[in-house]
Amino acid sequence: MIKIKILTIGKSKENWLQEALAEYEKRLRPFCTFEWILAKNDVQLEEFSKKEGKFIALDPQGKSMTSEKFAAWLSKAAINYHSRLAFVIGGAEGLSPALKAQSSFLWSLSPLTFTHQITRLILLEQIYRAYEINRGSDYHK
Repeated sequence: MIKIKILTIGKSKENWLQEALAEYEKRLRPFCTFEWILAKNDVQLEEFSKKEGKFIALDPQGKSMTSEKFAAWLSKAAINYHSRLAFVIGGAEGLSPALKAQSSFLWSLSPLTFTHQITRLILLEQIYRAYEINRGSDYHK
């Protein structure tokens, strides 16, 4: 089973967001395990990211993919990353240039800008969608 870590800044304080994240974590349990690494600031986020070695940085200027392409990428990444994926989400100021440069892959969820809180939810939904696409379910239409 693949292990996914999500490194980001701060806790999700809004109840609705916590509930939505919990729902997608529950849906993803048959496919992967999750670990949230919550940094207090940008400096700590960089330290945590360096410990991961390979990681995927989320940034609006990264490579964009359709959900289908992300599903295919996720299948290959599970092998290429030895069943351990780490995604890094920056704080309000985004990711530092150094952190972007250190990433194994710079991925854009959208050309739009989202709060780091909303990005967590979008990321989980897209991971779930990818697994459902790969399973051939009706979730992705």
